[in-house]
Amino acid sequence: MSVEQQAQRSVTVIGLGPMGQAMAGAFLDAGYAVTVWNRSAGRAGELVARGAVVAAGAEAAIAANELVVFSLTDYDAVFEVLKAVEPVLDGKVVANLSSDTPDRAREAARWLAERGAGHLTGGVQVPPSGIGSSESSTFYSGPVELFRQHRAALEVLTGADYRGDDPGLAQLYYQIQMDLFWSSMVGYLHATAVAEANGIPATEFLPHAVSVASLMPGLIEFYAPRITAGDHRGDVDRMTMALASIEHVRHTAEDSGVDGALPAVLAELVRRGVEGGDGAASLSALVGRLRRA
Repeated sequence: MSVEQQAQRSVTVIGLGPMGQAMAGAFLDAGYAVTVWNRSAGRAGELVARGAVVAAGAEAAIAANELVVFSLTDYDAVFEVLKAVEPVLDGKVVANLSSDTPDRAREAARWLAERGAGHLTGGVQVPPSGIGSSESSTFYSGPVELFRQHRAALEVLTGADYRGDDPGLAQLYYQIQMDLFWSSMVGYLHATAVAEANGIPATEFLPHAVSVASLMPGLIEFYAPRITAGDHRGDVDRMTMALASIEHVRHTAEDSGVDGALPAVLAELVRRGVEGGDGAASLSALVGRLRRA
């Protein structure tokens, strides 16, 4: 095996939370030489037993390999590490799988480029349990040549969905998915709180929650083309109907002793649409109003 081939089969992983540990483990399973480092010591024991090398510090960890995978809480944590290791960044490729905003990803890419390093933004679409599966997926964006060069290594972790040269695109796609995910999860938890407040346990509510959730794919598939076309006619639903229903949800929650803040926020958003003249239009017209806001 040539020196270049050996370099392509080695990687550094920075950050050993559950996601970072899963990533390092996947690389080890695939036969990679893995160097790891974590700000808090003591998390690498199992990985070391499997063959990973713990670097003495962040600078040594990044110096060890061309490809450096970051799995930290946010870009503040990433910059805290990077700014401490500037002397060894030249020629490195940072696959930054930490979560933050598209603008922070662009900032990191510019900062690294000024120091001779490359940056690939990643947005992992699965929990740690999905790492190592080709059926899982991660959004990537950044220089296409860097993505092609390191695609084989990145696909050890998950399938790789390249979105384009703009470093912010991977985080944009990731965050809009998280927007939908967290809104849906908090909605489920709010409904469960109302159920339990009225003596209905979560397990009894379960099939009904699943039934409502199963409607969402069909609704999204129905509305997406209409939204793209700017077609918000109220032939299927009307914003006035949505407002009345949300207010019923809010009153039911409050009458049950459950915090009504979530449905109150939803009602306020829809009320603006109604008062702005969209009462007879579909709820989908909110997309334009949210963008203007």
